[in-house]
Amino acid sequence: MAFGDFNQGPGGAPMSEINTTPLVDVMLVLLIIFMVTAPLMTQSIGVDLPEAEAVAPQKEAPKVSLAIEADGTIRWDDVVLDEAQLKARMLAAAVESPQPELHLHADRKTPYEHVARVLGAARAAGLERIGFVTLPEAGR
Repeated sequence: MAFGDFNQGPGGAPMSEINTTPLVDVMLVLLIIFMVTAPLMTQSIGVDLPEAEAVAPQKEAPKVSLAIEADGTIRWDDVVLDEAQLKARMLAAAVESPQPELHLHADRKTPYEHVARVLGAARAAGLERIGFVTLPEAGR
């Protein structure tokens, strides 16, 4: 079986036109599908959800900045305190709900004795969320 056109003339050239009818048909079918399904996407389906006891989300804990300088000076949120005032503030902070996060900023030249004393006072007061603030190394 031979394929060709009905023109029996010599040297028939190949057909150079693209048949766009199937492309238009597919596009029209897709358009109709989207027109039918688009309103369904905007409508919500009413669902009767069950009730259960859930834990309420926790409030974000306040943050307290505690700085220890090289000479042993202690700053609670930029307020200079002595040891008695520090212990009183720590006891007051320990009973708050939620307990504040204690961010400890210690100078690199601070003797460990001062840091250990502050950590001991925080543990004795009942503070549980204590973190050390450091800076990343510049070479890494």
